[in-house]
Amino acid sequence: MNAETLDLARLEFALTAGTHFLFVALTLGLATLVACIQTRATFTRSGVHERMTRFWGQLYVINYAVGIVTGLVMELQLGLNWGGLGHFAGNVFGASLALETLTAFFVESTFLGLWIFGWGRINRWAHLSVIWVITLTSYASAYWIMVSNGFLQHPVGARVVDGVLRLADTGAVLTNSSAVVAFGHILGGALVTAGFVMAGVSAYHLFRRTSEREFFRRSLRIGVGTTLPALVVTVALGGIQFGVVGDAQPMKLAVLGGDTGEIAQLQAQAVARFGPGDYVPSHVWGQTGYVMIVSWALMLLLSGAGVALMRSRHRLERPGWWHVLLMAAVPLPFLAMLAGWIFRETGRQPWVVYGLLTTRDAISDLSPVALRVSLIIFTALFGVLVIVNYWLLARYARRGPDAVTLGRPPGEQPLEPLPAATY
Repeated sequence: MNAETLDLARLEFALTAGTHFLFVALTLGLATLVACIQTRATFTRSGVHERMTRFWGQLYVINYAVGIVTGLVMELQLGLNWGGLGHFAGNVFGASLALETLTAFFVESTFLGLWIFGWGRINRWAHLSVIWVITLTSYASAYWIMVSNGFLQHPVGARVVDGVLRLADTGAVLTNSSAVVAFGHILGGALVTAGFVMAGVSAYHLFRRTSEREFFRRSLRIGVGTTLPALVVTVALGGIQFGVVGDAQPMKLAVLGGDTGEIAQLQAQAVARFGPGDYVPSHVWGQTGYVMIVSWALMLLLSGAGVALMRSRHRLERPGWWHVLLMAAVPLPFLAMLAGWIFRETGRQPWVVYGLLTTRDAISDLSPVALRVSLIIFTALFGVLVIVNYWLLARYARRGPDAVTLGRPPGEQPLEPLPAATY
C-alpha cells in the first residue's frame, strides 16, 4: 500500500469524523437540556420556560439538521476508503453501526419531525413525550457508535475464523469497558458543551443589556448549573478510562507520559508478537491528551466560579468580566472534545482493530489521485457545512427569543429583536 494513499485516507477520515463529532457533542447536550426545560414548561405551564424551549430548541434543530449531513458523508467515506476493515471485522462491528443508522436516521429523525411540526397540533403531554423519545434515541445512537468504536479499541467477544472476525459473545461486545465508560464520558462532555453554549449565549445578551433579562438570567443559571456536575462526571469517567486504556493499550499512555524506556520496551514486545514494524503512535498527536486535560481544568475553574457568582442575582444580570469570560469560553468544550477524540483514535495506531488489523491492511485499493479528489470535495463540503451551521446558530442566537419561528402559531410573524434595555 502506497504510504501517500494511507496518509490521505487517514486525513480524510479525521476530517469527516472529527467534524461530525463536533455536531454530535452539541446535539446530545442540547437535546437533554431542551427536554428538561420543556418538562418544566409542561408541568408548570410557565410561559418563560415554553419560550426557552422554543428558542434553545431551534438552535438544537439547526445543529441537528446540518450535523446529520456530515454523518452521511462520514459513513460514505468509511465504506469507500476502508474496505479491508469491513471485510475483516464487519461481521462484528457492522451490526452496531447498522443499529446506529436505524436509530439516528429513522427513529430519531421521525420523532424530531413530530416534535417540530407538532407544536399546537398534538396534546402537550404527547409533545413532551416526543422530545424525550428524541433524547433517549440520541443516547442510543451514541451508545451504538461507542460499541463499534470500543470494539476497535479493545476487540472482545469475537474470534478469527478463516481470516475474518466472527461474533462469539454478544454480551462481551455490548458491555465492553472501552465502550461503556467512553459512552458515559461522551454524554458528560456533551452536557458540558451544551451548558457552555447556553451560558455563553445568555451572557452575550445580558452583557448587551437585553430587555429579556429574566429569560436569559434563567438560561444562564441552567447553563452554568449544568456544566459543573457534568464536568465532575466527565473528569471522573475520564480518569476511569485511563485505567481501561492502560490495560488494553499501554503504548498510548506511555506516549502520553513520554516514558521513552517504557515505549522502547513495549515496541520490542510488539515486534516479538506481531513482527517487524513501528508500533509507536505519533508523539505530536499524543500531546492532544494534554490539550484535553488543560481545557477541562479551565472549564472546571470557570464553572466553579460561576456557581459561586450565581448566588447573587445582581452579579448574574449586570454586565461584567464574568459574562466576557463565559462568551470567550464557548469554544473550550469543543476543543476538549476534539482533542480527546484525536487522542483516543490516533493513540491506537498503527492498528484499526487493536492487535488484529493494521490501518495499512484496512484501506481499500484506491489510487492517491482518487483520494486527493475525494479529500478536496469533502473538505470543501464540510467547510461549507461548518460555516453555514455556525452562521445560522450565531444569527438565531443573536436575534433572541422574539425572532424564533419554531412552534410559532400559524399566521403569527416573528418579531424583530427588541432594543437593549438600560439598568
